[in-house]
Amino acid sequence: GGQWEKALALLDELRSRGFEPDVITYNTIISACEKGGQWAKTLVLLNDLRSSGLKPNVITYSTAMSACKKGGQWEKALALMDELQSIGLEPNVI
Repeated sequence: GGQWEKALALLDELRSRGFEPDVITYNTIISACEKGGQWAKTLVLLNDLRSSGLKPNVITYSTAMSACKKGGQWEKALALMDELQSIGLEPNVI
């Protein structure tokens, strides 16, 4: 279950070398955190993604919602669903 820790370390290393992660990189790391049961980290990463000027996509939101659902954070999952729809994206099934 430590893959999420490795993914976060890789993100830090990329940044320290001057690389800015793209949405696909963020999605991969968010997915690792989701699989590791780290719902709070998925929300931090989602905020980091937005702060860096990138736009989250359906995969980003679906993975973060799944992490919140698995962590029993239904309110946060529903808030993400509302946000997803408010920016004009349609939820999918992942």
